[in-house]
Amino acid sequence: MLTTALILVPLAGALVVWLLPWSRFAAGSIALLVSLVEVGLWVTALAGFDFGESGLQDGARASWFSDLEVSYHVGLYGFSLWLVGLTVVAMAAAIGYGLWAGRERARTYFGLMLFLTGAVVGVFTAQDLLLFYAFFEGMLIPLYALIGVWGGRRRQAATIKFVIYTVAGSLLMLVSIIVFGLSQGTFDLVDSGTSDSPWLFLGFAAAFAIKAPLFPLHGWLPDAYRESPPEVAAVLSGVVSKAAVYGLLRIAIAKFPEPADDFRFTILVLAAVGLVYGSFLAFRAPDIRGVIAYSSLAQMGLITLGLFAGNSSGLNGAVLMSVVHGLVSTTLFLLAGGIERRASTGELASLGGMGRGRPLLATMLMTVGVIALAVPGSAAFAGEFLILAGVFDQGWLWAVIGAAAIVLAAMYVLRLISAVLHERDGSAVPREALDLRPAELGLLVPLVACLLALSAWPAAVTDRAFSDGDVRTLQAVQRGDGNGSAFLASVVRECREPRQRYAISGSGSGASHITFVVCREGDDAWTGYAPIDEEEKP
Repeated sequence: MLTTALILVPLAGALVVWLLPWSRFAAGSIALLVSLVEVGLWVTALAGFDFGESGLQDGARASWFSDLEVSYHVGLYGFSLWLVGLTVVAMAAAIGYGLWAGRERARTYFGLMLFLTGAVVGVFTAQDLLLFYAFFEGMLIPLYALIGVWGGRRRQAATIKFVIYTVAGSLLMLVSIIVFGLSQGTFDLVDSGTSDSPWLFLGFAAAFAIKAPLFPLHGWLPDAYRESPPEVAAVLSGVVSKAAVYGLLRIAIAKFPEPADDFRFTILVLAAVGLVYGSFLAFRAPDIRGVIAYSSLAQMGLITLGLFAGNSSGLNGAVLMSVVHGLVSTTLFLLAGGIERRASTGELASLGGMGRGRPLLATMLMTVGVIALAVPGSAAFAGEFLILAGVFDQGWLWAVIGAAAIVLAAMYVLRLISAVLHERDGSAVPREALDLRPAELGLLVPLVACLLALSAWPAAVTDRAFSDGDVRTLQAVQRGDGNGSAFLASVVRECREPRQRYAISGSGSGASHITFVVCREGDDAWTGYAPIDEEEKP
């Protein structure tokens, strides 16, 4: 029930804000209260989650369209629990910033922000493909309005470009979902098997690459991030982009093991190019938001390297970096909003000297900057190290490219810090510009505290994103082969009533084929692998 509550509470809060005649302050306060309740629900889910158990937890299931085997099916895995946590924390900070900034049309604005919260949580918890698609589209609708109505001077052009890209990706995904679901006889992600269709894999991969975004499907990124309100840009970069991480991991890799392996090299090339290309663009960007936007492009390339590394180090590093990047990006965009309110511009050439007489601003920007630099001891360093160690198994060149990108990250982060805090006083910075106010600190300090906590204990995520069985299963799925009977048998538990069994060809030693088994024990459904004899091959 907790998973359903995490989805329904913000959606119900949105209806309350929309339907009743609240004042601007009352609407924002209610939205902030709902977002804090959402954080409390997630903490409760975290406390009750059994990280030692593989498979889905806190699940809920009800038939939706029985003829098509479509259901309302939600639940949490270890990695999705952390993505939901990122969502509720970042959205609470974004809603608080909107309240502090005094957004016009407050009832509409805060209702859309709460609706967006529920939709994103739904994406991270959906275990039915059509339900996933419904939440995915529901996530995009408020973004169109938040950019198009509350954005900057070029908001209409930014919105149109965002709509064109995302609608194209959504159509590709919808076609892929329909074909996959009908071919499997169910749209349920737990009950369905795998597919070897390269076209379906590419349809899903392209949709998620647009949402991330990944090179070369990032054309909507600079305008959307620059023209959105700062808190909306924070959500776009820090939270919404992680829907692509979940989709790639839960759908593209898990459901299309052979195409994922076939296209692994191509995807690694595109991810590496995006990592380097985004880093160079961030270094050359003339404004704060441009630096953060293009650094997000680079970081999503790095995360994709981890996802397609094909081992536990890469997967754990990708999940940790998703959480860390989400928190860093959210904090930087909120800081950028504060700087723009004080200087009336985000152009780096017009800023400078803001560290003098503003110790709180300097401390916050320096702390987040150091973590973004991935210095040893930071959460970003732990995530990047795991990704590089994982992708090294696919070839030393990928690790070298990733390590070089870390140097590039140092260049654009130090340039940003220097341009804002140091050098001479910028022409756009008034002498009377204030330091961070208590309300701003109330939003930023919890985000920085989360980053410091993860820096002190990154294993909180890396040791709990996947259970041992989940990691071994994902590795077997990505490779599509066996690695010895003992290894494969260790993944499988006894099934009293197997729901589905079929074979996947492979080339590992010790077993040439493996069988995919979907079991149900109590309320938990999960998958596993075991070798089968030659006569059992279909």
